[in-house]
Amino acid sequence: MNARLHPLALLATLALALPAFAAPNETVAKPVKTVVQSVRYSKDDLALKQLANDEQGRFLLGEDWEKGTEAQRKEFTRLFNSLFAKIAFPKVRENFKNLASITYEEPVVEGDSAKVKSVIVIEHPMKKQEMKLQYSLVKKQGAWKVLDVAVLGDSMLTGIRDDQVRPIMKQGGWEHLLTLMRQKDAELSKK
Repeated sequence: MNARLHPLALLATLALALPAFAAPNETVAKPVKTVVQSVRYSKDDLALKQLANDEQGRFLLGEDWEKGTEAQRKEFTRLFNSLFAKIAFPKVRENFKNLASITYEEPVVEGDSAKVKSVIVIEHPMKKQEMKLQYSLVKKQGAWKVLDVAVLGDSMLTGIRDDQVRPIMKQGGWEHLLTLMRQKDAELSKK
């Protein structure tokens, strides 16, 4: 998989890694806060457990998700999580140096999906930057999980799907995708 992380995906990941403050609907906000604090304190495995893995896979692979075997889908999820943690999380932790604040709006819940908007303020040495983000969550088996983050309306998952997953799937399908993901994961594990 391409090592280049979509710029908006990096910003969205940064938002997931910023300190969280109490949200009015704690049940919905809890997985976001858990991801934030877990990434912040290098507890990546705990952060990854808060993600809506199957739903992310379905989104990234579209109709190809169901065409994959159960073993392929499980390996994709494992590799996607590993790559995401190895590529994005260290960059996010580096950006903590410039964090000023993050605030959350009241979650908007519609059935088994929810949106939580936030504003993060980063104080770079030369300027102050404010970013507006929106977290998408889904409720699975009674628990809320983080599905996606949008920065300036651009979805992290859409960027990964369109820039990386779809082109690879067009080149060679499931096996090609998994082979490239295995290679990239092995390469990053050596660093």
